[in-house]
Amino acid sequence: MKLIFDVEDKPKKGQLVVFALQQMLAILAATIAVPVIIGNGLTPAAAMFGAGIGTLVYILFTRKQSPVMLGSSFAFIGSMSAAFAGGVSMQLGMMGLMIGAAAAGLVYVVIALLIKAVGVGWINRLMPAVVIGPTVAIIGLSLAGNAVGDLQRGDVTAVKGGESVVLASPYAAIVCGLITLAVVMLCSTYGKRLMKLIPFIIGIMAGYAAAAVMTLIGNAADIDSLKVIDFSVFSSYMSDGGVSLKTFFSVPDFVFIDAFKGAGEISGSYILTILVAYVPVALVVFAEHVADHKNLSSVIGRDLLEKPGLTRTLLGDGIGSFAGAIFGGCPNTTYGESVGCVAITKNASSVTMVAASVGCMIVSFLTPFVAFIDSIPACVMGGVCIALYGFIAVSGLKMLKQVDLDKNRNLFVASVILIAGIGGLSVNFGAVTLTEVAAALILGILTNLMLSNESEETENIEENDN
Repeated sequence: MKLIFDVEDKPKKGQLVVFALQQMLAILAATIAVPVIIGNGLTPAAAMFGAGIGTLVYILFTRKQSPVMLGSSFAFIGSMSAAFAGGVSMQLGMMGLMIGAAAAGLVYVVIALLIKAVGVGWINRLMPAVVIGPTVAIIGLSLAGNAVGDLQRGDVTAVKGGESVVLASPYAAIVCGLITLAVVMLCSTYGKRLMKLIPFIIGIMAGYAAAAVMTLIGNAADIDSLKVIDFSVFSSYMSDGGVSLKTFFSVPDFVFIDAFKGAGEISGSYILTILVAYVPVALVVFAEHVADHKNLSSVIGRDLLEKPGLTRTLLGDGIGSFAGAIFGGCPNTTYGESVGCVAITKNASSVTMVAASVGCMIVSFLTPFVAFIDSIPACVMGGVCIALYGFIAVSGLKMLKQVDLDKNRNLFVASVILIAGIGGLSVNFGAVTLTEVAAALILGILTNLMLSNESEETENIEENDN
């Protein structure tokens, strides 16, 4: 794939701001979802700042050669919940988040040192294209349900019969989401140079405008089914219902501030609980790290496992994750949404990632921007994510072009991964969850190892017969 902006290219300043905003919008919906799910004092603004600082650390370690952003990792949601389990104080829970992120980062550091000592050859043998390709596809396909679910949902809720229900009709939400998707596709396919580079910004604005018109009509005519956008989020950022400095500028609730207050409550048993919750997940996420970087490598046409090298990407991911958790509480990971954005826009400029990272940190202090991000309805982001997740899935399937699928071994390996992943196979070990992506990857690796010797023997017999 020919890139419009390669890794080393530097867009003009005006373009850079717009490109950075697009990358921010691509990752922010998922990034701020994690703190919302966990609660316990975690905030979207702090998660945004954490994603920015984590990405900068990653870019530093990878020497600006791996153009991808980091964001809050969903894989650690169970681990993060464990930090607050048992009725511990919020301050101790915050300290647990930092300890857990440090432990997960240390796992990455240890693996990175091991790889530096023995090289990456064993990873390429363990996870060849027939294993990585379907796994990357599963990363996108496993998120398909989230995208479609969001596509059908508005944000305005009301309590009816003692339950909170979404007011907007699924049909109204779908229309807004499909408008977003259509504009993204048209801009990316037929747009001029700038439109091709910022299809997501244009798509989100178009979808938001459609949703806003529907919501205003719904409010004026008292038609609940048209109420898509929850405009009340803007008033929630007002200070006591009035305008103050906080209405425009506020410091995010950084995790380390409360965490240090809970330092005196730490016990050996609590630390052990945190380690058990975080370390196994870090080992699982390592496999996804490799798959993500294989995918990004295919998008930009460079082998990132060789240059800057898996050692550097792991160090950047692990230490960047810890740095992000200090501020936002959420361990970070390289984001498939960011890779998808690079693939669709053909903008792989690492300077764009730096600008987007700094942008995340700056806007986390700007209340109106945080409120706007919070107000983007799920259906609009669902339309965007259909394109993003779809590109991830297709890029994985493209890796299979170099695989000989006439061989039974390759057919079985790809089949096992695809069916296990699409079928949603996951395994729980207490607080640790083996996600469908990780489970499918492990099954694929085992299948490939089990059949490799037999396949080689069969090929030798056939060659001798000929």
